[in-house]
Parts: sequence; C-alpha cells; structure tokens
Amino acid sequence: MNFPFFIARRYLFSKKSTHAINVISGISVIGVAVATMALVVTLSVFNGFHDLVATFFTSFDPQLKVVPAEGKTVAADDPILTEIRQLPEIEVATESVEDMALAIYRGRQAMVVIKGVDDNFAQLTHINEILVGDGDFSLHAADMDYGTLGIRLAETLGTGYTYEEPIHIYAPRREGQLDMTNPDEAFEEDELYSPGVLFNVKQSRYDKNYILTSIAFARRIFGQQGMLSSLELRLKPGSNFDKTKDQIKQLCGTKFVVKDRFEQQDDTFKIMKIEKLIAYIFLTFILMVACFNIIGSLSMLIIDKKDDVVTLRNLGASDKQIVRIFLFEGRMISAIGAILGIVIGLTLCWLQQQYGIVALGSSSGTFVINAYPVSVHPEDIILVFCTVLIVGFLSVWYPVRYFAKRLLV
Repeated sequence: MNFPFFIARRYLFSKKSTHAINVISGISVIGVAVATMALVVTLSVFNGFHDLVATFFTSFDPQLKVVPAEGKTVAADDPILTEIRQLPEIEVATESVEDMALAIYRGRQAMVVIKGVDDNFAQLTHINEILVGDGDFSLHAADMDYGTLGIRLAETLGTGYTYEEPIHIYAPRREGQLDMTNPDEAFEEDELYSPGVLFNVKQSRYDKNYILTSIAFARRIFGQQGMLSSLELRLKPGSNFDKTKDQIKQLCGTKFVVKDRFEQQDDTFKIMKIEKLIAYIFLTFILMVACFNIIGSLSMLIIDKKDDVVTLRNLGASDKQIVRIFLFEGRMISAIGAILGIVIGLTLCWLQQQYGIVALGSSSGTFVINAYPVSVHPEDIILVFCTVLIVGFLSVWYPVRYFAKRLLV
C-alpha cells in the first residue's frame, strides 16, 4: 500500500486533538460538494435548453442543406447538384429559393423571408407536425399560389389562421435601373392566398419572418428562373449520416457548402455554447474559493500532527513523503466532495426531469415548456469531476509545501 496515502486516509477519518479541525474538514467537503453540484446542475440545464431548441429546428430544417459557397443562387441543373440527387442514400431532394420581400395585408406591412420550395417539402421535413389551423399544407392550386405564414408573422399582419384577402408581396426587380419618378416599376408584385394553416416552429427567426410558398412563385417574383438558393436533402432510413455528408462534401468541393441541422443554426448554438462556457468558468472560480477551506483545514492539520511528523521522520520517512501525506489529504477531500456533489447533482437533475420541481413561470402555458429542461451528458460529468480534482490539487499544492517547510522544521 502507498505509505503517504495510508497515513493521509487515517488522518482524514480519525479524531483530531482539536475538534475544530474535523469541523473545518467537514465544511471543506461540503463546500466542494456544493460547488460540484452547481456545476453538474447548471451544465445539465444548458444541455436541456440545447436539446430543446434542436427539437424545434428539426421540424422545419432539412437533414442536409447544400448552398452556394459564393453568391445567393446557382443554376438548378448544375452537374454537381444533379449527381448529389442521384446518390442512392438520398430519399428526398427539394429545391429552394429564399430571399427578402415586403408583405402587405390590409394596410399592415412587414419585411418577410419568402421561401419557395418544391411540392415534396412535406416529405423532406416534419412541417405537418407544426401546423395550426383547419386546413392542410399546400403550396398551390391551379393558378393560385398559397402562402403559409409563421404564427407570429400572422399576428403582425393581422391575418388570422385564414386570411380572406390575398397578401401582396413586393420584391425589387433585378434587371434595369431604378426610376425614382415611377418607383412602382422598380418592384415585382404578386399575391399569395391562404391555405388555412400557419406554422409554429416556436422560434422567432421562423415564426416572425418566414412565408412558405411554391418555388415557382419565388422564382417569378425574385427573377430567379432556373435558379435555386439551396438543395435540401433527406436521407433514406438506415443511411450512415456522417459518411453520406462527407461524400456530398467531396462532390461539392469548393463550389458548395454542406450544412447539417446544427450548422444551419450555427449562430444560435454558438451563442448557447458560449453561455455554457461562461457559466462553467464562473462556477469554477466559485469552486476555487471553496477549495480555500481545504487550505485552512490542512494547515491546522499540519500543526496538529507536528509530533506525528517527528515520529515518522525518526522511522525513516522522508520530507517528500511527509509532504505527500498532506497533499493526499487535500486530494481526498476534493475527491469526496466531488463524488458527493455529483451524486447530489444527478439526483436533483433526475427529480427535475421527473417532476419539474423548478418551473419556468408562475402560470402554465406561459412558455413552451413549464419547467426548466435538464439533460445530463456523461462527458460533462467527467469534465466536472476532473475539474474538481485539478482545482483541488492546484489549490493545496503550494500551501502544503509552504507550511510543511515552515512549520515542520
């Protein structure tokens, strides 16, 4: 058995001549445990929000999206895109044209994003799962083009689920010069009719700005005949996602960029990662403060065991071994606090998942969910445990060596 570890273990659990040392040691363990528990719970809540937001996007965004590396649009019959469509792993491929326009309904107006898609858009995404209203998702009928609005955009324009009059869409002409004496000639104008439904992604980026319509309408009003903004893909069940994505990237080269769902929402998830990182850094500083209790406990223990140290020296223990005894003492306090904190943190996370103890609002239905979401990731638990051990070791290393040299002479 490791001699310094054996002595340190006896010192940790044995009674001291001064009862205050036991109390301070207990406080040190509790302080480390509380800081560890806070790390576990906080990181798990951030994971919960991350996973929750990801579920919202999956109802609207495609599995893979191929966009031009330069410019807004590219020819729809580009050989590379044709080759991608013919891959055996591709189940659904949808062309999309997307750009900004002005929407006016009964005197109300808003800048919107017109997203024109193919008729197979419902097979590409889970759009039918986020529809509200009495109608069905449809892009056109005969010579009429339908426009499915985001639910918050419908509130802005005052359309309701079914708008009785068409929405007027205006987009600037892409050819010719702007004649300021006749500004009406500088815009393309068209109309969209109500399919009787709205979509509710529960993300303001979509719900407040987007209108889904046919790709023919988008190409017509934006002057993009034969062009597309993106090729959106859905893979066949059982396909190797990462392998297929890499294969498409190789086909695209530098001409196109391939994005999965998380990369399509890179800004949102990047902000969430930064917030999680900042929370981790702040809580680590709190953990460092909690570790100062360990320093106090060890310094008093060194003084209390001064006679024992003389005995150990007489028995042949080196100064290095004696220093390691108290270093092991600090490490064990950190490890015990870390284990207790992780167990308590995981218990609180489980209770929150099962019973929603901490609510988001005072009234039900105020938010998308009623309680704080929690998702425990194993890699975060490992990170927290390692962080506690490292911080605990670094916080006691210098003080132990200092006191050992000054007080054990």
